[in-house]
Formats: sequence, structure tokens, C-alpha cells
Amino acid sequence: MRPGEKTLGFTAQNLSQAAELLKQGGLVAVPTETVYGLAASAEKEEAVETIFTVKKRNPGKPLSILVTGMKMAESYCREIPPVAYELAEKYWPGPLTMVLKDGGVVPSVVTAGGDTLGVRCPDHPLTLELIEKAETPLAAPSANPSDLPSPKRAEEVWAYFDGEIEGIVDGGPCEVGVESTIVDLTGPAPKILREGGIPAQEILAWIKETTER
Repeated sequence: MRPGEKTLGFTAQNLSQAAELLKQGGLVAVPTETVYGLAASAEKEEAVETIFTVKKRNPGKPLSILVTGMKMAESYCREIPPVAYELAEKYWPGPLTMVLKDGGVVPSVVTAGGDTLGVRCPDHPLTLELIEKAETPLAAPSANPSDLPSPKRAEEVWAYFDGEIEGIVDGGPCEVGVESTIVDLTGPAPKILREGGIPAQEILAWIKETTER
């Protein structure tokens, strides 16, 4: 942001303005069912770098991207295994992040130089609409400084980042309130990297049942 500029507030009524800010490389906090995310266009390298600066996040930690579904994920990932489509059918939109092989479209700052990419379809109508309007997936870690709690309300994001980011979309309180569960599907067997909104054992048991049909 330029010195003196103010963080703008957005709702369903002026979401197109938030999309324009993202297209211009701005940062906009967005609601999801888990926690609020600090979003930038996943295709804009400088914007993604600003996320790390504002959050004081370790640049060696990769970011996941928010997508509208598997069709969008296909544009950014490669060699997607069949189980990913099964998981998306059951759990998307929802608190499940799937780690897939990176397709080489997003800048390396998103993947921290790795060859995998986390993708998630959030269960919040405003953020799904925003992704469509911005015509880009969103790199969106939780909207908090790295050593502080993840925000579950827009007011908490204002307290953290007022005057530091371009905008905040107020979508009400987050229903789940904890981060998404992350499952890595790039290895010989699915692996839970983080347990969150969906129990790890539920996912692994469901995968086992599905693949044995």
C-alpha cells in the first residue's frame, strides 16, 4: 500500500471492487469456513511476496491456493490422481487442502521452490464469487501475523492489518474456526500433513474404503 492509503471494507454489494484490487496486485483479506485468509492473486509474484512481508511469514513455507473446484485446479496442477477427484466430490467446498503436483503456472514463491501445490475450494459464497470475479486462484494463508491467533471475524483482521492491506471482505464469523486438514496425494500413499477441520482418520478411512471398491 502507498503511505496514507486506508484499508477498504467490502461486502457482497461491492465485491467487484475487491476483485479489481486483486487484479492490480493488492492484498484482500477474505472469509472462509475455517478462518479468514490474507489473499493475493496466486499468479502475481510481487503480490504473493507482500503476503510474506505483511504476515512476517518464513519464505521457506509454501502457500496453498484457493480455487473454485477441480476444473480450476486442473489448470495449476499436473498428474492429478483419481482419488483427488473423489475427495473433492465428497469434501469440497470444505476444509480440505489437497497437495498435488505443481503444474508450473504459479510463481515459485507460492510453492517455496518446491514441485507440489496445495489446493482448496473454500466453503464460503463470497470468496468463491470473488475468485470468479478476479479470474485467478488466490494465495491465501491465514490473515494474522505469524505468531498470533488466526482470525475468525473480520474485526480481528482489522485489528491486525488496518492500514497495511488494501481491503477486507466481511463475510461474517467463520463457522469451522480451525484451519483446513491437509492431505498430500503426491506420494505412493495419501499422507496427512496437518489435521484441521476434518478428522485425519475420517479422511484416511474414506480413502481406503473408496480405493478398495
